[in-house]
Amino acid sequence: MAELIALVVALVVVLMLLSAAIKIVQEYERGVIFRLGRLMGARGPGLFFIIPGVESMRKVDLRIVTLEVPAQEAITRDNVTVKVNAVVYFRVVSPEDAVVKALDYIRATSLIAQTTLRSILGQSDLDHLLAERDKINQELQQVIDQQTDAWGVKVTSVEVRDVELPQSMQRAMARQAEAEREKRAKIIHAEGEFSASQQLANAAQVIGSQPATLQLRYLQTLTEIAAEKNSTIVFPLPIDLLQGFLNLPFGE
Repeated sequence: MAELIALVVALVVVLMLLSAAIKIVQEYERGVIFRLGRLMGARGPGLFFIIPGVESMRKVDLRIVTLEVPAQEAITRDNVTVKVNAVVYFRVVSPEDAVVKALDYIRATSLIAQTTLRSILGQSDLDHLLAERDKINQELQQVIDQQTDAWGVKVTSVEVRDVELPQSMQRAMARQAEAEREKRAKIIHAEGEFSASQQLANAAQVIGSQPATLQLRYLQTLTEIAAEKNSTIVFPLPIDLLQGFLNLPFGE
């Protein structure tokens, strides 16, 4: 009986040692191995063994992490208070550095992103922030990536999502946009008037050079009025049209 109990205990110990020694790392992970506290490197993916009690392992996910940066309030270079939030996409490229050089690389990246976002906003004008968001995103990505590179973290992209403006600034921008639309409408109307006046001047020049043209135009106008109106219309008759009749030798 004692031998059976000893055998069972031995089997349990062996199973516990095997479960502690056998490690499985997924394709998107790496296992960072420490032997007696010393870094031995990263292993995986697949199945491998470690020495229980001597070696330990910490898994690191290599997939892209989507990190939402909370809305940050800042004052732009032209003294406008804005609230901006963003999204940071990053991944671990060096599992050893991510484990050894940062206690929590995700939280560290989040804090760096927040401070960098406030800093970039303070260096930008409001118009630049609204009109050239791609450049702001690129600048944020470069600055954050430079600081996280020592932790083995690669920032692949930063996207500024929402820019919240004060109500007074929104009303001022609406008035500015309305004034700009009115300005363009007046310019277009003035250009149309100028073009029409040029065409009228050209037509007057042609008609003035050919007196018969004026008479034909007069007759065409009479025809159009007669077709559209059924009432009696008194229309002035130019004396030029009667000039030929006045020159006839009546009474001869």
